[in-house]
Amino acid sequence: MGNNLIPLKIAGVGYSLPDTVITNDDLTKLYDTSDEWIYTRTGIKERRVVSGEQNAVDLGFEAAKNALEKANIKPEQIDLIIAASSAPPDLYPAIACHIQARLGISSQVPAFDITAACTGLIYALSIAKAYIASGMYKTILLVATDNNSRLVNWEDRATSILFGDAAGAMVVTASDDGVDDVIAIDIKSDGSIGDLIELSFDGKNCPLVEQYEPKPKGIRMNGKGVYAFVAKILPHYVENLITNAGMKAEDIDYLIPHQANIRIIQAVQERLGYSDDKVVTNIKYYGNTSAASIPLALAESVEKGKVKLGTTAVLCGFGAGMTWGGAIVRLREGIC
Repeated sequence: MGNNLIPLKIAGVGYSLPDTVITNDDLTKLYDTSDEWIYTRTGIKERRVVSGEQNAVDLGFEAAKNALEKANIKPEQIDLIIAASSAPPDLYPAIACHIQARLGISSQVPAFDITAACTGLIYALSIAKAYIASGMYKTILLVATDNNSRLVNWEDRATSILFGDAAGAMVVTASDDGVDDVIAIDIKSDGSIGDLIELSFDGKNCPLVEQYEPKPKGIRMNGKGVYAFVAKILPHYVENLITNAGMKAEDIDYLIPHQANIRIIQAVQERLGYSDDKVVTNIKYYGNTSAASIPLALAESVEKGKVKLGTTAVLCGFGAGMTWGGAIVRLREGIC
């Protein structure tokens, strides 16, 4: 990094979860399955879901408040909001604009959403790093939030068992001590295999023209295809991320991966030679929370003392697009 680029500080992280818990046993009311069948294939025992009018904006707002409190930063100090979501409750206004309003930010700061599915937080952090490095913005709120339980087809056993709802947030600022908390960051995509995970938003053509065939509703996923792709790409990718940063696997204190499938997490863990206490997993209790997955795993593990501060961690994820990415970050005292 050149001396003229401003380093980034991770000032605070936070998360939010719905109250309602749906266990694997609960799902037996919907289709022929069992706790053992789901758990042995995914590592998931339960997941949280929104109920009634609650949605991803509500979860994102709570996570944002939590992160701001940890960072000891007031809403009016924010000069940019970026929200990441696999599928926002509204295409517009953006989730970021909703959160701007709910935080009571009266200054007309920019706010926008990005869609990189489960890699959303890494993409948002990459954008924030560039903005801060250039001096364009100094205090940025990142929110990653999803309400997947509204988006799955609850008759599709293979897909609906995987997902849960949650939000995570991160406040990043210009570093005041010259130390950059993002040691390395990288984002990638391959649109040629985008059909592995799809979610269509359909409208209708003008009544005066030929109509089109509407696509099936809900998240559609080629589970075996996704697993094969990720198992092939991710372990080697994370290893390269560390090597390209001039580091070794043992220089990293924690692996904080996207929580999609326990087998994929274990494949990366084995590649890096990490013991269980270096790998953060909460998929057992929350399932796949998409964009929220990485910041939820980070913030909750720090809050519960499973991840010590004054350490380094690899954040990594993959999602629809297909997208994937990773970041090596410093976890300072006081972020949670």
